[in-house]
Amino acid sequence: MTKIAILGIHTGIGKTIVSAVIAEALGADYWKPIQAGLEERDTTTVSQLITNGMNRVHKEAVLLSQPMSPHAAAIIDKVDIDFKEFGWPQTNKTLIIETAGGVLSPMSADGTVADFVSHYQLPAILVVQNYLGSINHTLLCIEVLKSRDINLLGIIINGEENESSESFISQYGLVPVIARVPMFDAPDNEKIVSCAAQIKQTLIESIRGENY
Repeated sequence: MTKIAILGIHTGIGKTIVSAVIAEALGADYWKPIQAGLEERDTTTVSQLITNGMNRVHKEAVLLSQPMSPHAAAIIDKVDIDFKEFGWPQTNKTLIIETAGGVLSPMSADGTVADFVSHYQLPAILVVQNYLGSINHTLLCIEVLKSRDINLLGIIINGEENESSESFISQYGLVPVIARVPMFDAPDNEKIVSCAAQIKQTLIESIRGENY
């Protein structure tokens, strides 16, 4: 089974929609290990967006009541998070793992998202948006991942194109731009299926080394 971690250069960057598109394109399962906040659960969102989502989306390892950084929410809920002890979903499909927040966001009291991905030696895809400062944010994240020997398969742009920014990031960071996912006003299954079909081939080519 192939496992792929979906990371973002910060929170709110579009990881959930991109995860849904990737899961749809690969016929993969989806898992978000830690969910902070009960009102807008990404697990629920993805189950509604991908085909046969109820059977392909797995329950969170940790579900926290407050929509804040997991390490802070865990204190409120009196939960001890140890990602080294997570029980992983049982599936024979590719597993798309959506992380919480950005690359160096806390995932526990003493570990970050990057630490989690490094511990399990997960190949990763980095979700990026183009905005003033995004070159710096993206390259910093790439440096962090490379410093931990994380296999960064490439980046996916969520939203509008900026050719000069993307070209600089790709050339300087030595990381390919795999695909672009639109910033949907009202995402639904039809839009996710259509987008997935468009990026499927380039996505498969990007992860071919992961025995997909």
